[in-house]
Amino acid sequence: MWKDYSSGYIKNNRASGISVMAASFIAALFLSWLCGLFYHFWLDNIESTKQEFGGGWHARITGEFNAEDLLAVNQYPNVERAVINEELSGEQGTVLDLYFHNKRTVHRDVLALLETLGLEESGADYNYQLLSLYFIRIPGDTKPRMIMPLYLAIVAVVCFSLILIIHNSFAVSMGDRIHQFGIFSSIGATPGQIRICLLQEALVLSLAPILVGILVGTAACYGTLRAMSLITASLAGGRAVSFQLNPAILVFILLLSLFTVLFSAWLPARKLSRLTPLEAIRGTGEFQLKAGKGPLSRKHSRILSLLFGMEGELAGNALRAQKRALRTTSLSLTLAFLGFLIMENTFTLMRISTEYTYFAKYQDVWDIMVTVKDTGIEAFEETEALKALPGAEDTVIYQKARAVCRLPEGEISEELRALGGPQSFAGGSVTAEEGFLILPAPLVILDDESFEEYCEQIGVSARLDGCILLNRFWDSKNSNFRAREYVPYVREGIETVMLQNAGQAAGAADAEAGTSMAELPVIACTMQTPVLREEYATVDNSELVQFIPLSAWREFAGQIGGAERDTFVRVLSGERTELALLDRLEAEIGETLDGKYEMESENRIREKLDNDKMMDGYMLILGAFCVLIAIIGIANVFANTLGFLRRRKREFARYLSVGLTPEGIRKMFRIEALVLAGRPMLFSLVLTVLFTGVMVTASHLEIGIFLAEAPVLACALFLLAALGCVALAYGIGGRRVLKLSLVEALRDDTIL
Repeated sequence: MWKDYSSGYIKNNRASGISVMAASFIAALFLSWLCGLFYHFWLDNIESTKQEFGGGWHARITGEFNAEDLLAVNQYPNVERAVINEELSGEQGTVLDLYFHNKRTVHRDVLALLETLGLEESGADYNYQLLSLYFIRIPGDTKPRMIMPLYLAIVAVVCFSLILIIHNSFAVSMGDRIHQFGIFSSIGATPGQIRICLLQEALVLSLAPILVGILVGTAACYGTLRAMSLITASLAGGRAVSFQLNPAILVFILLLSLFTVLFSAWLPARKLSRLTPLEAIRGTGEFQLKAGKGPLSRKHSRILSLLFGMEGELAGNALRAQKRALRTTSLSLTLAFLGFLIMENTFTLMRISTEYTYFAKYQDVWDIMVTVKDTGIEAFEETEALKALPGAEDTVIYQKARAVCRLPEGEISEELRALGGPQSFAGGSVTAEEGFLILPAPLVILDDESFEEYCEQIGVSARLDGCILLNRFWDSKNSNFRAREYVPYVREGIETVMLQNAGQAAGAADAEAGTSMAELPVIACTMQTPVLREEYATVDNSELVQFIPLSAWREFAGQIGGAERDTFVRVLSGERTELALLDRLEAEIGETLDGKYEMESENRIREKLDNDKMMDGYMLILGAFCVLIAIIGIANVFANTLGFLRRRKREFARYLSVGLTPEGIRKMFRIEALVLAGRPMLFSLVLTVLFTGVMVTASHLEIGIFLAEAPVLACALFLLAALGCVALAYGIGGRRVLKLSLVEALRDDTIL
């Protein structure tokens, strides 16, 4: 049949072949791109896991080993190498990092080694995360480890979706030939021969597009990874994902693409081969509506007929007749529109929220932030050098600590009492004890000069022997986090506060943390905060925040304790708008601290640029995904319109024979294109508006602020581009229909 029929059919029916080739190309491209990304994400997860857990070891055993033991371990058949971990070895014993040739027998081999060395099973540890990336589950691992199952599930869902989508292209192509295969069946062709013939045609038509699609998908994967690497490499702590061309992955993608395409072709081929000769010969392949009720019954299209007249009625019934053939198109366009619109609005809302709660809020607070690792503020010796840097207009050195405050209930302000007291807000974080409230009390320790400037800021005489209370309590019952309303926390005139180590207050026995209560003088109570990039009492609004000078901290640190490990340097520059100037100042700070401290630094302008790059990168990847889904739907529209001559020629010939003008048919096409693309658009717009409204309300953002930044242009361009592609497909199909003669259209089909 191939020599006598199939090769000739392919040559003489190029439009049908193009639709099949396009579907195969899209399937291979999509699978190649997605599988390539997941393969590289898998490699990146392996690399990050190795870095996080100190190398690519598979198991560890701990014990006392002599030279013979080490030799026995290294000579074990499946052990690639055994390395002593000097960093972890100590009083508890020597730690051996084990690397195995065959990772799947790790658990069994470790048990055998433990038995040989005379050690208990508790002396073994496994790199569960790394092994799970190789699909190896070790008994005793209680965590879900869902990364690889998630990757495989996504690939399976994509394959299933592509089968449903590509199946339609093959069904349209094969459905045009029901009459012809009925003739073959009547002269002796078996169902198996018909299926083999159709699958041979599908393989010949799809093999070249699949190979091209894999190449284009691989290039798209490279481009995506390159774009991600450019973004992540410029971010602090970012790691570029390198591209690797693995032949095994290409072979896997080729086999997966062939399976997807051939299975998609097999479904309609199987259905077609089961038709009886009489059913097949009688079938014309024309879309038809039935009388009565049902999804394919003839109905009156009130809205379309009201808006567009008779052509609207005809277009409505035509779309209803093609409902099954266009189901994939509607689903793909709906998912593409909905995904793109929600993505654009979500990221816009995230940008606005980040801008208002971070960059705009703190743009006049900091230019350079430095974290000095594992160094207390008492041990930091470069305060004067940093403050003397030419470009640094204002520099603050500070450290944070955690403590609890033992506050008499009578010191609570009347306004807060009226709201029920702090305990009515904070739940379990505030406890009452014999007339006292035990409150969380975060401490901010400032260098003496900065503390004196803070005193000047709030208008009190500078003293270095006490603390300043942040005397405000967020009334979260009557305000939201966007527009916080505050009431005084304590009464005016409070003279001292009693602070205790947080661990001791919780019942921890830590002698070094101090065992007594520290009583600090209160210099002032204020609702103003020092100019620092810090959030106060946001998670727990019952926190009584206190600012302490370094001199006072040196006196009370032994009693209070609870200091965090790092010290922070906040710098405001004289020139705040030029990235080059801030980069230079950041470099000068680095030179001042280089070799003396381990540090990390942030640059306000660069941080903003990095955030924008990251958001743009996410939008690029997700936007490309939405475009691909839209392409699948649009390709299906082209596949249907290219089949107009065979599947709808009788329909249009009848319209022309009863007086419908060519302009009327063009109008029908325009209406069909509008409805086909407009219905998913309208549905997506309604859901997007509802979703965005809920998100804006939940974020307590004014609707006017969001509307001013709404991505109207990007969404409109995406929707119009999709509508234009659908209109183009109908325009091409319509032009071919109108060139057809009535006699040619109404006569019986022939084999070719």
